[in-house]
Amino acid sequence: MPAVTVENPLTLPRVAAQADATPRPVLAVTTAPTGFEGEGFPVRRAFAGINYQYLDPFIMMDQMGEVEYAPGEPKGTPWHPHRGFETVTYIIDGIFDHQDSQGGGGTITNGDTQWMTAGSGLLHIEAPPESLVVSGGLFHGLQLWVNLPAADKMMAPRYQDIRGGQVQLLTSPDGGALLRVIAGELDGHDGPGITHTPITMIHATLRPGAEITLPWREDFNGLAYVMAGRGTVGAERRPVHMGQTAVFGKGGSLTVRADEKQDGNTPDLEVVLLGGQPIREPMAHYGPFVMNTQAELRQAFEDFQAGRLGTIPAVHGMGE
Repeated sequence: MPAVTVENPLTLPRVAAQADATPRPVLAVTTAPTGFEGEGFPVRRAFAGINYQYLDPFIMMDQMGEVEYAPGEPKGTPWHPHRGFETVTYIIDGIFDHQDSQGGGGTITNGDTQWMTAGSGLLHIEAPPESLVVSGGLFHGLQLWVNLPAADKMMAPRYQDIRGGQVQLLTSPDGGALLRVIAGELDGHDGPGITHTPITMIHATLRPGAEITLPWREDFNGLAYVMAGRGTVGAERRPVHMGQTAVFGKGGSLTVRADEKQDGNTPDLEVVLLGGQPIREPMAHYGPFVMNTQAELRQAFEDFQAGRLGTIPAVHGMGE
């Protein structure tokens, strides 16, 4: 980790907050519980225990792995429905195939992102390719769920396959951090992801002792999830480590710093930074459906059971 990098970050555009920007305070640091998803791959539930008022428009995020599979062990998810939100699957190491009931799909691997707008609904499957099942190997990624406003919940489903080489690469003034802007905007630099709900998603790698203070839209919330390593967040330097999420308060800048000494198997601090414009609408969420009312949830289940979200292809080459 990570898959997308550069030899000399100082060749990249440099970003830093203005000196007079109001620093965002750290409201809370939570630790993700571990569990299993799909057919049994390990995950960390990054947003567990965080009040939704600080997450909106984000719903949940799982860190998948990091796990080194033996031959025959790689696992995915069975066919399942979605309606009313977007799933963002970011593969840092390894490879995943995805397919839906409308004929969409593809393969994402080291540094790629698959952005699926479920909208009105579809059936979906994610699984390792047969070659990875046979060989085993490293697997590590994230899946983020982003809510859709009521006006967009029943839009036609859509895919964006964002290749690792398409992300916007930036650095800090001293070159100590590599910033991968997957979606949204940072200091005038746009990532490739197109979002219905305004958000920013960044994967930052900080070398030991490096610090970033980034400009952050004041109408966005602010979250930092540590995928690997240890460091501090906020001007108050609150400690964080792998598997923890920092929730920031209001302000115009966001600070993250890597400890001078990292764990032996983790040379750098790896952080996902998220910000979004809250939707501030009622949310009814159950399983794979995210709607605004209980009646809409019931309708989603009825539509799924009646086959109106699609049917599993007779020959699909995955999940057999």
